[in-house]
Amino acid sequence: MFKRASLRNAPFRLGVKVRKVKVLGETYVLIAPRCKYWKPGHNYLRSIGEVIARLKVRNGDILLISEKAICTANGNLVDENLVKPGLGAKIIAKYWMKWVWGYLLGPLCRLSKSTIDFLRKYPEFYGARHKQVALEESGLLAALCFGSEGGIDGSNLPYAYVSLPLREAGEAQRIREYIRDELGIDVGVVIVDSDRCYSWGVIYVSPRPTFVRGIKGGGGVIVYVVSNVLGLRGWPTPIDCSGVNMPLRELLELCRAAERVRGHGAGRSVWEMAERFDTTLVGVTWKMLESIPHYPLVVARKLKRKPANNRFRHEDSSCR
Repeated sequence: MFKRASLRNAPFRLGVKVRKVKVLGETYVLIAPRCKYWKPGHNYLRSIGEVIARLKVRNGDILLISEKAICTANGNLVDENLVKPGLGAKIIAKYWMKWVWGYLLGPLCRLSKSTIDFLRKYPEFYGARHKQVALEESGLLAALCFGSEGGIDGSNLPYAYVSLPLREAGEAQRIREYIRDELGIDVGVVIVDSDRCYSWGVIYVSPRPTFVRGIKGGGGVIVYVVSNVLGLRGWPTPIDCSGVNMPLRELLELCRAAERVRGHGAGRSVWEMAERFDTTLVGVTWKMLESIPHYPLVVARKLKRKPANNRFRHEDSSCR
């Protein structure tokens, strides 16, 4: 464990983005410090502690952290260059992605023209390897999604690497306990993924798994297609949380606001990333990624409170 003094005296040369936002009538200040890119093996707990110390984070503040950044730092990655695709993965890449998504589901789900154009030229060779990983790690319903299958994602990663999602709850609690032990500050911690969750009436659903009570996760392509064909509003998906006591809808809106402040690093997808660096889908390097700003952390501080609203009393994020 690091001594408390070592964190408070650590160098802090980070640009900071600050924005005041309204979230269901509540006013928050969101603070996103620029951080070093978290490569595999990076001590992200220490980095989080340094940020917490220098930003003078208070008891009750909420720390929202990118799941991708944590999984990358933990080395929870797969090199798809080493993957041998099976027949099922090849069929999905060659026919399902190009024809079903490119000409039917893509337009129905209101995907952008550039995304649809890419799907119609879906790279069979790399795509089959990616779908094989999705089949093995997340199952068929996830593999049939057009991207980020079950939380598997290659954006903001180099070469043919993809990150795997968190497999169990507890990471948010571990980070919270680290901050409390090292700095004596009790904050809420939320780990967030940019994959969307949706409201089906009073039920919240997500194509990918999540450990947040109140969200039914894991519906894969069925949840994604139904939600987007109906034009339902989507939010970033909280994956794990600890020490947060607020209605689920407020938590989702806070995750959305934090995402807007944080940005998407090198791009929302491997296609955007390759275009940004003017290279192939597997041509992005660690050095390229380190050259751009990254904001894996956002601190949210509530400035004022409003009277309890019975309208949301049935929703409970239960991140305590």
